[in-house]
Amino acid sequence: MTSLPPAAPIAVAINPHAAFGTTARAGAEVMAELARRGRYAVELRAETWSALADGVAGELRRGISALLVVGGDGMVHLAVNALAGTQVPLGIVPTGTGNDFARMFNLPTEPRTAVGHFLQALEQPRRVDLGRVTRADGTSCWFAGVLSAGFDAAVNDRANRWRFPRGRLRYPLAMLRELASFRPLRYSLVVDGVPRRTDAMLVAVANGRSIGGGMRIVPEAAYDDGALDLFIVSPLSRPAFLGIFPRVYAGRHTSHPAVHIERVRTVRLEAAGVTAYADGEPVGRLPVSVDVVPGALSAAV
Repeated sequence: MTSLPPAAPIAVAINPHAAFGTTARAGAEVMAELARRGRYAVELRAETWSALADGVAGELRRGISALLVVGGDGMVHLAVNALAGTQVPLGIVPTGTGNDFARMFNLPTEPRTAVGHFLQALEQPRRVDLGRVTRADGTSCWFAGVLSAGFDAAVNDRANRWRFPRGRLRYPLAMLRELASFRPLRYSLVVDGVPRRTDAMLVAVANGRSIGGGMRIVPEAAYDDGALDLFIVSPLSRPAFLGIFPRVYAGRHTSHPAVHIERVRTVRLEAAGVTAYADGEPVGRLPVSVDVVPGALSAAV
């Protein structure tokens, strides 16, 4: 592949709506820090996700040395769907409410410090795996962290509709509200070619370790192992589920008999009336098929 010219800029995609508007201020700090360090950067802002994605695609066609996103996991999701399979590195200034992808790499959250970390990592980017989702109509998309399809997806949907509370409390409070009415689901799965049926509270396919701003559902997951982790929680009473919940943040739930984790390469998920979420973003109704693509993304992390 032909390398980009030295003058190719860094594209900086900024989500002004992430973390209730605080990202807009962080974006200005990022641009100022890049200028202070003598780096040529192009700022990308838009009012809608689709317009921002179009802007990123346009800069990719013109030629960029890297894409630096300022925002949360939704911005990471937008970026990996633009960069998957290319040599253009992704950098992150994490300013969202979850930041689960950034948490995997212990990225700094202070904008100026994050820029310095990104520029240093840009000297030797690493290749990381991505998950790929294929919908029933044959269309596909990529995800960096976790695809969820069940209770956790319902919680995501509820949390995304709330404007308050802000920050990390939003996800656990949405979980408690959803738990009041949620019932276990019947899933049909095909795991590495082998069919199975199961009743479960939730099913997730993880490339990363955490969801919901630090809930370490698969604490041993790695981004460079060429595999995904299938995470299943069998039906539980509400008190039992609430008993497990505090242990998830420390990754100490994995020994519970209702929790099942296995290393996989492909999973097909089917359940009635369920929308799958990936990196916290809706990606389509089940059924979907998920597979891992090793080294699909260049990351300056």
